[in-house]
Amino acid sequence: ASCTPAWTPQHAAELVRTAKFLGADGKGVLAADESTGTIGKRFASIGVENNEVNRQKYREMLFSTPKIEDCISGVIMFEETLYQKTREGVPFPELLKHKTIIPGIKVDTGVVELPGTCGETATTGLDGLGKRCARYYQ
Repeated sequence: ASCTPAWTPQHAAELVRTAKFLGADGKGVLAADESTGTIGKRFASIGVENNEVNRQKYREMLFSTPKIEDCISGVIMFEETLYQKTREGVPFPELLKHKTIIPGIKVDTGVVELPGTCGETATTGLDGLGKRCARYYQ
């Protein structure tokens, strides 16, 4: 039986380039992938309402920080962020690319508590992972 490889040489080369870029000396990856619940806890601690407008403003402030590209090589985003835009209408992924920052996306769908444990959790989202990844790659 023959098998079609999931990775083309093109994809493999892209993966190597991306990994090298993300691991550049003196730079890091910004984890801006808080779910609406997690970011809501952060906002509550400073008296900010958890709504999409405030989440968009917060993320725009992060991503448009002057010279962020000097320190950050990549950003992991929550799905909502992938579709948000700046006040000027620039999609966040495009803003980041313009700053030579690689936009990324959190691909799991959250966590659930494991029954019979004292708060241990497991990551969810394997169902549909391939389709979500293909959509995000576009």
